[in-house]
Amino acid sequence: MAKRQMPYFKRWAPEWLVKIILFSMTLPGIIIFFLPLSNVNAAAGYYGSEPADIQFSVALFYAGYVGFYSLERRFFSFLAAKEYFLLFTTLQIVACLICYFTHEIYVLFPIRFIQGMLFAGNVNLSLTLIFTRLSSERGREISFSVFFGILLCALPFNNLITADLIDSYNFNIVYKTAIFSYLPGLIFLTLAMSNYRTHARFHLYKLDWQSFAVFSTILVLVGYITIFGQEYYWLEDPRILGSVIGIIALAGISVVRQKSIKRPYIDLRVFSYRNFKIGLLILFVMYICRFASGITNAFFATELHLDPFYISYINVFNLSGLIVGVIIACCMVLQKKRIQYVWVPGFLMLLLFHALMYYSFDVQANEFNYYIPLFLQGLGVGLIMVPTIIFIISSVPASIGPSAAATALAIRYLGFCVSIALINFFELYEKSRHYNAFQDHLSAVDPFVKDYLHKQTSKLTARGMLEDHAVKASNKLLVSRMNVQDHVRFAMDYYEIMVWLLAAFLLLIILLPYLNRTALYLKSRSLSPA
Repeated sequence: MAKRQMPYFKRWAPEWLVKIILFSMTLPGIIIFFLPLSNVNAAAGYYGSEPADIQFSVALFYAGYVGFYSLERRFFSFLAAKEYFLLFTTLQIVACLICYFTHEIYVLFPIRFIQGMLFAGNVNLSLTLIFTRLSSERGREISFSVFFGILLCALPFNNLITADLIDSYNFNIVYKTAIFSYLPGLIFLTLAMSNYRTHARFHLYKLDWQSFAVFSTILVLVGYITIFGQEYYWLEDPRILGSVIGIIALAGISVVRQKSIKRPYIDLRVFSYRNFKIGLLILFVMYICRFASGITNAFFATELHLDPFYISYINVFNLSGLIVGVIIACCMVLQKKRIQYVWVPGFLMLLLFHALMYYSFDVQANEFNYYIPLFLQGLGVGLIMVPTIIFIISSVPASIGPSAAATALAIRYLGFCVSIALINFFELYEKSRHYNAFQDHLSAVDPFVKDYLHKQTSKLTARGMLEDHAVKASNKLLVSRMNVQDHVRFAMDYYEIMVWLLAAFLLLIILLPYLNRTALYLKSRSLSPA
């Protein structure tokens, strides 16, 4: 007997084409998710802001996605799928249009948060429509892996497709490209979708917007503190101190509220399950290690003087590792392999990446030496991501699975923000420490310093520079060389810390045999992945 047509769509629409279009409609949102990080300097120059402002715009998108995730389900219950899709996609196009025309960073900030909310609706609708059709566990887990594979590949993929585009045009051209990317799928699904409903229409009169507001405010404040904290000297600045106090107060209010209401925004019972907490810890550490690769890209740009276009090509090896890792992880999940058999190789790959990079940082290096480490980093992240989230959701009863998924999403956001905070802190601390150490050993009477200054002065005077100017220029070149060494030493120190952290977690995973008691499968057909 032929398969029954998907009730959300008209009979003339081929099911395979519908699935492809649904997945493709998530791609523009994923691209604009990490878009500002694809070229931070270009984005900062376009908006006349600082790199920290660009990082904060990504955090705002992420916060909107996380905060609206739980509330979005009520809108999906209220609107028919076609109405829902048209509304959220049209609003996303309008938001991209505003981003395209604006040059003000303070206009961009709220729009980025709204884009994150709309992204949550777009992703959850597309995956829900596919999940309800997939009756087999195998199909659900493959779809799960495909979605997260796309999400993991967003950053290197963005670098690859936008490097030349941003270099040839203004930064905002990518938002214009995103608008046109939405249009074909929007037109097709408008014609193909029916007004089918799976359940009765639930009105929005008891919409828990209070929990959404409190939770989203906490998320935004966390992003603000972690990104701007180092720049403002942490608690010495009243803005950071006030934000910390605000988070503590709002977190207390949120916990009391979730325990007192009948249908909590996020069910706190999920934290009573041991494997759930272990899974969150693993996911948090993986996200910190994942974004440490940003130091490698900064090293390519500042020390090896590679342009963004060439860096994007080098990161193809990282992209390849991510794809291979996700495929291998999906196969292992389908074969019901023990979670330790997934985590141990994944964290081992990340450990090898950081160890190899530690010995590869240098002021002069061959870029071919970084192909294998970048592949290993992608492979490790790809192996860990999907099985860990399935492990987290499988650790709790299916009835509170959406709360587990929402919590996992919040932990990923926290890992992203904490990784930025750690890099900013150690960059300033380690650079200043090494700079002071170099100053203690370098002096005008040091034979190596005298020889370097003499050679540089001779080269400059030979090219027509006055001797007084040549001496000053030689001293500036010496300081510049010291700054390069400071950055290299900071990168080595940070990756050394990551090596020890990963070694500790490998030992923890090996010594916790009860982790194998949780079955890795998606229990609910209607569960949308976080």
